[in-house]
Amino acid sequence: MRFAIFQDSAVGGREVNQDRMGYCFTRDSLLMLVADGLGGHLRGEVAAQIAMQTTGAAFQQLARPRLADPVAFLDHALRQAHREILRYQDLHALPEAPRTTVVACVVQDGRAWWAHAGDSRLYWVREGRMLARTRDHSKVENLVALGLLQPHELERHPERNKVLNCLGSPFEPTIEIDEAAELRPGDRLLLCTDGLWSAFSEDDLCARLAEGPVMATVPQLVRQAASAGGRFADNTTALAIDWEGDGRIDTQTMSVPEGAVTTTITFGQVDNETPADLTEEEIERTIREIRTAIQKSAAR
Repeated sequence: MRFAIFQDSAVGGREVNQDRMGYCFTRDSLLMLVADGLGGHLRGEVAAQIAMQTTGAAFQQLARPRLADPVAFLDHALRQAHREILRYQDLHALPEAPRTTVVACVVQDGRAWWAHAGDSRLYWVREGRMLARTRDHSKVENLVALGLLQPHELERHPERNKVLNCLGSPFEPTIEIDEAAELRPGDRLLLCTDGLWSAFSEDDLCARLAEGPVMATVPQLVRQAASAGGRFADNTTALAIDWEGDGRIDTQTMSVPEGAVTTTITFGQVDNETPADLTEEEIERTIREIRTAIQKSAAR
């Protein structure tokens, strides 16, 4: 695989950054994740971190060196993250579970699969033009689907951030998965929280993303979004890749030993009060459950 990747985050006008981002890759597979802890609930940053750790740990165990079934992996790993968040609630006797939105993407064999719950988004951009994006699980997106709101009204609607689906809710989340996209050299995939996408029109965001290499455009977009929000700016996070093609050795994957994984996802402590909740034993249990679920899906 040949790609360039960059991630950045800003706290904005908030006291705490409840966004989390990260990626893992082997020689043949790449996982990207962005999560946005819901600020209206307890410990949103913990929910976001648990989502990152659970999904990242599963990828490291199951991408050997590629995932057997990216769709099944995304579905079961994110559902397992939801269950780990509920387990955190039980362990700490919280009145409600922490909650987070999430968007995840797997790139493998020159194709991309993505999944999300909530209003963290993925954009697929080619030459400054949007080919696809995730559709928010939100009140205003439902109004657009029902024809009660025009798409251009969504971007500035006062209730655009009212989320109807997330990890950590009392109900089983909807994990919406998009089928594989055939990538071309020059394509860009952007994963971001609402703190970023809400600061730009759709066309403007895609055009700005195409203005230069991702290591320049990503931090620029994050700074501009945080600046636009001023002292009321939300946490703002973005992670993007510039796809350069498959089947050629590059400086990223050639340095990864056979069977090894490179990752930016941190494992261990998930809050400031307790030691790591995901012990080695618990990670192994999580992997077994995800592997069993994938095998059952394959059998069906």
